[in-house]
Amino acid sequence: MVRYGAGAILLALLWSGISPFDRITWMMEVAPVIVVVPVLLATGRVFPLTTLLYTLIAVHALILIVGGAYTYARVPLGFWLQEAFDLDRNPYDKIGHLMQGLVPALAAREILLRGRHVAGARMAGFLSVCVALAVSATYELAEWGAALALGQGADEFLGTQGDPWDTQSDMFMALLGSVAGIVGLGRLQERQIARLGER
Repeated sequence: MVRYGAGAILLALLWSGISPFDRITWMMEVAPVIVVVPVLLATGRVFPLTTLLYTLIAVHALILIVGGAYTYARVPLGFWLQEAFDLDRNPYDKIGHLMQGLVPALAAREILLRGRHVAGARMAGFLSVCVALAVSATYELAEWGAALALGQGADEFLGTQGDPWDTQSDMFMALLGSVAGIVGLGRLQERQIARLGER
């Protein structure tokens, strides 16, 4: 299953790299995908993840790839959402930040529970939200570094669309995603972890 998902992600990555709106933005946006997919392929037999987590990682990768191809402020789905909900800006980047909270939180939770690094699901949930927020803060620091290094050239990567509170709302979306993932998908994840242990 991992290999099929990786194949689909590779095809999407190739499509997005043919003629992205801004090549530097594309490289920065898809960099996490280029790093994570080989790691998952290399560790898949030794430490296979739940189907839930693999699926969410694939969805997140596709969100990053599409955002890289168009830039987040220009993704057509975002324009549709902007019009449908009468929003001031294209909200596609907020979907990405929601996933940036959800996926790392569930990944951390799975590692913590399976490795028995903590006693109990509550502490695993709390620490997983903390990990997701740390990932989000690190990403925002990387955006700040890109802005300093590239100046105006970083505008497409930042995708703030003139919002002075973009950094804070990005981290808030990551918080929402992490909590929603733990609360809404925690039991499903635990059932799938139990099935992994039975193999």
